[in-house]
Amino acid sequence: MTQSDQQPDNLPDSSERYRQGWQILARLNQPAAEQLIESLQEIAPDLSRFVVEFPFGDIYSRPGLDPQSRSLITIASLTTLGHAQPQLKAHIHGALNLGCTREQVVEVILQMAVYAGFPAALNGMLTAKAAFAERDADP
Repeated sequence: MTQSDQQPDNLPDSSERYRQGWQILARLNQPAAEQLIESLQEIAPDLSRFVVEFPFGDIYSRPGLDPQSRSLITIASLTTLGHAQPQLKAHIHGALNLGCTREQVVEVILQMAVYAGFPAALNGMLTAKAAFAERDADP
């Protein structure tokens, strides 16, 4: 693949929604996106399509919020769930890829202690710490 906004040849290409969603998803975190979509192909190809088309093709592409705000909101939401650490880590990487700062990520997670409780915020913060360490280790 030569450009980050092109989808890999082995991923489904079902609609303009899919193409638009893939462009956004690839901008956030292309390696993780490819891995997720490919891992679902055998067991639930429709789910892989839904993941690209709805959240990214329909929601993330809306004009009302900038991509960084959407990423920080997603981090807040995943933190409040308290049990979605793999998704949270992927979205932390995505937010950083879009230009959000580590300080912004930490502040969003810290604020969730008020609304989701300390256990959810602690889990979120440890996930952020792991994501930051991965980025620091990446050459």
